[in-house]
Amino acid sequence: MSRVLRASAIMAAGTMVSRVTGFARSAVLVAALGSAHMGDAYTIANAIPFILFDFLLGGILSSVVVPSIVRRQQSDPDGGRAFEQRLMTIGAVVLVVLTAAAVLLARPLVELYTDAGWSTGKTEVAVMLARYVLPQIAFVGVGAIAGAILNTRDRFAAPMWAPVLNNVVMIGVLLLYLVTAGRSGSDVDAVSGADLALLGLGTTAGIVAQCLVLVIALHRAGFRFRPRFGLRDTGLGEMGRTAAWGLAYVCITQLGFWVTTKVASGAGDEVTGAGNTAYAQAFQLFQLPYGIIAVSVITAMLPRMSRSANAGDLGAIREEFASGVRLVSVLLVPAGLLLMVLGPAVTVLIYSWGNNDAENAIFIGNVLQVFGLALVPFSLFQLLLRVFYAFGDTRTPVFIGAGNTAVSITLSLLSAAVLPPRYVVMGLAGALTAAYTVGTAVAWVLASRRTRGLNGRVVAAGLSRMYSAALPGTLLALGVLWITRELADLTPLSSVVMLAAGGGLGLALYLVVAHRMRIPEVGSIVGMVTGRARR
Repeated sequence: MSRVLRASAIMAAGTMVSRVTGFARSAVLVAALGSAHMGDAYTIANAIPFILFDFLLGGILSSVVVPSIVRRQQSDPDGGRAFEQRLMTIGAVVLVVLTAAAVLLARPLVELYTDAGWSTGKTEVAVMLARYVLPQIAFVGVGAIAGAILNTRDRFAAPMWAPVLNNVVMIGVLLLYLVTAGRSGSDVDAVSGADLALLGLGTTAGIVAQCLVLVIALHRAGFRFRPRFGLRDTGLGEMGRTAAWGLAYVCITQLGFWVTTKVASGAGDEVTGAGNTAYAQAFQLFQLPYGIIAVSVITAMLPRMSRSANAGDLGAIREEFASGVRLVSVLLVPAGLLLMVLGPAVTVLIYSWGNNDAENAIFIGNVLQVFGLALVPFSLFQLLLRVFYAFGDTRTPVFIGAGNTAVSITLSLLSAAVLPPRYVVMGLAGALTAAYTVGTAVAWVLASRRTRGLNGRVVAAGLSRMYSAALPGTLLALGVLWITRELADLTPLSSVVMLAAGGGLGLALYLVVAHRMRIPEVGSIVGMVTGRARR
């Protein structure tokens, strides 16, 4: 556990700074564009490059590339260097071709993900922005390949810190946009072409900076790029066949995202501020604790579990997984409960500025409250997938993902059919929560069969103790929320009080109670923090 904890701490520090600057970026973004029509147009346009990247490489990188590189590092006479060079070469070529095609197809891509009821001006703004931001695909992809190679060499810091530079660049671009565009910057019918160019090209510039950081870090780690195009006897064909299942998984999950986006687009067209931007910003905030805590543990776990799987050491895999679950849950359990209580306070503090108003910010917070229910099952699901990937099994996650997506799509369409437009996006968040809860249960059973057990009783007992320890802090936060709302309206100032008194004291109370209950992961975290503080 200590090795995972140390590696996770390094990554968590970078991820925390990245997420904090991401908070600032989101706040400035919504202040500049609002959470209504202009915000929705930008949200759709900027999502498309990442959707296309996921179709090509995203799922493959998370499921196939790291285990494949680890195997070649262990088996090839050159330590896998030629394999890594071919991977980077072929990946870069494919990414450039995809980027060029995507720019040419910007309009149909935007129309695919938007509602037919969008106005002409709103659609045109989204298309123009998409043409500016689609070149991100190539830079995101090259950076992701570089990050995967770094991870196999146990170099975790750069991939976690690189997004900070992207956020800093974007904050500067958005502030400049806010100053130059002013109130017209949130109006799809009044915004100028020059302002859209600033916004779109500035967004791409942030990704370019992030990619350069990763490429430089990879060079410092000893990687030397040499173009290699030969495919014979390289193992890339085998990886490609395995990756086909990863691609199928991405296609299935993207189908769910497409339905979510279409439904949210329609809701936002009927109720201003209750569409794609509200869902996207709430989801980003929901991902904050997951990104800081769970992603760090997952990234450190996968190379180790892959090595254990190659050695046939099922006991080590079980221990690694159980340790990861406990480390992830010890902070995600209270975080999820506090988000359910304090969601609107978070979003009013961040989003009720500039061209956005408090009512729209509160709605984002209501969506965030629903997402709070999903935090633990979502994170456990991601951990469980890495068990399959460590064995090189990308097939089983496809079937699990298909079940997840079926649940999500069914409940999303049901939300659109039966809920008033203002509550549809909250229904979408509820659909995601239900899908990952079911998916986690199914994935647990199947992964347990593969590893001959996952120490389920120990994990369940640990989670029960964590939820018991989190209950007093959650009730404290709820009491602070009630008192504050009785005394004042929900404003940025009252939000600060709620978050400091309710969130801060609630989390502190949880740590005290959990430490008294001798939950070992809390003791490890407290010991690490106090040890660093004494230095």
